[in-house]
Amino acid sequence: MKLNIKDKFTKALPADPVQGSARRQVSGACFSYVSPKKTTNPELIHVSPEMLNDLGLFESDSKSDVFLNVFTGNDVLPNTKPYAMCYGGHQFGNWAGQLGDGRAINLFEIEHKNKSWVLQLKGAGETPYSRTADGLAVLRSSIREYLCSEAMHHLGVPTTRALSLALSGDKVLRDVMYDGNPAYEKGAIVCRTAPSFLRFGNYQIFASRQDNKNLKALVDYTIKHHFSHLGKPSKETYIQFFKAVSEHTLKMIIHWQRVGFVHGVMNTDNMSILGLTIDYGPYGWLEGFDFGWTPNTTDRQNKRYRYGNQPNIGLWNLLQLANAIFPLIEDAPALEAILNQYKTDFDDQSLKMMRVKLGLQSEIENDKLLIQDLEDALQMTETDMTIFFRNLSHFEKENHSEGLEVVRDAFYISEEITGSIKEQWNNWFERYASRLKEETLLDKERKEKMNAMNPKYVLRNYMAQLAIDDGDKGNYNLIDELFQLLKQPYSEQPEYEKWFAKRPDWARDKVGCSMLSCSS
Repeated sequence: MKLNIKDKFTKALPADPVQGSARRQVSGACFSYVSPKKTTNPELIHVSPEMLNDLGLFESDSKSDVFLNVFTGNDVLPNTKPYAMCYGGHQFGNWAGQLGDGRAINLFEIEHKNKSWVLQLKGAGETPYSRTADGLAVLRSSIREYLCSEAMHHLGVPTTRALSLALSGDKVLRDVMYDGNPAYEKGAIVCRTAPSFLRFGNYQIFASRQDNKNLKALVDYTIKHHFSHLGKPSKETYIQFFKAVSEHTLKMIIHWQRVGFVHGVMNTDNMSILGLTIDYGPYGWLEGFDFGWTPNTTDRQNKRYRYGNQPNIGLWNLLQLANAIFPLIEDAPALEAILNQYKTDFDDQSLKMMRVKLGLQSEIENDKLLIQDLEDALQMTETDMTIFFRNLSHFEKENHSEGLEVVRDAFYISEEITGSIKEQWNNWFERYASRLKEETLLDKERKEKMNAMNPKYVLRNYMAQLAIDDGDKGNYNLIDELFQLLKQPYSEQPEYEKWFAKRPDWARDKVGCSMLSCSS
């Protein structure tokens, strides 16, 4: 197994002088050196061929003992020193102080074909930032992260990636619903990858401690290695850096809204500085279209991280980042202008995105009202978002009276489509047909463009839960089936048609299929 190791982060930035995994407050350092916990009986369950290729590895490498032992934490490659990063963050709107990599251990950085990757184990044991936790992960959450990060990549959503999924051979105690009934579960480890795992919280921790020296060092490092096109550090460069982060963040969230993804825990320590979807915890896809839905049981009451609020939370988090790097800039109007631009850009990009979902190419003033009325109609009765937009591509503008039949499979209770609800839908389809007549695209061409924007297959929670249930019994075939399915989410894939279906009734209130906790 040959890897082109280039550890830049640990060579350029200050390390915690204290060794070991003992819980502590770490000051004046960007990271702490730690050792992964050795596992009892590691077993590789799945490896991403695409990620292997991106790292310059071969299938034969993934079958070696070296691969198994390195990516389950049992061996450390020569001339590498694993580490955990120090960061803070706002959790549910409140400053939480030091957080850090509590169950993530970065192994090393590599370069391949002019791209850099950090390889990180999630669930590999304790670090100084584990607080009262054990630093381990269970199979349940590891399957969800492994499948979802690769699925998001193939959907075209900016995301961290996953290389491998393995069992540790150890049991891990978890209280799934935080109800005082802990139980032992299978331990597991995911190797996840990204150009960087830096989060907003990495910068916030230094700002919170008035450690401007290390704040500057970290921002300068980030610009040099991830935003080098901005030039050498200066006040103007820092402003442009924040602008770039704002734009990347917005792009990511627009993609989330497009496919109906809800992150569930948009704390500032879960916000990537590169605008990547990071930390797949209690996420979910909209089943019924609902701006107020959140998959996170912890957020059930306030719904801070609900689907419709994700763009606003992105802005709130960017404000916290702006406050963190302000000491390097000291120009509030410049930062405020970028934050205000985010609001304008969201309105513009959201409208543009929805036009494409509806197969509209030209821009007409009334489109915004057409979209708003559609979103209102989608919430009149429980309507599956993925199926609705995918089937809408079959709509023919000359047959607007058949619109409801085209999308009927998206309704959970089609018997509710009567009276005023039916009238509202028919009115909308009539207006939609009239709008489509102003386009030059033929129905066939429009269908192709819509299907390239509206996925047929997404990783619904019940699908992941089925794979988890099988995995608990020692059967990992469904993991591979879903992995293969989700590599082509926009293709018809008739052999997988069973997955193009609404959430089954049995999954409506089943643990893991509707709402989830942060327990992992």
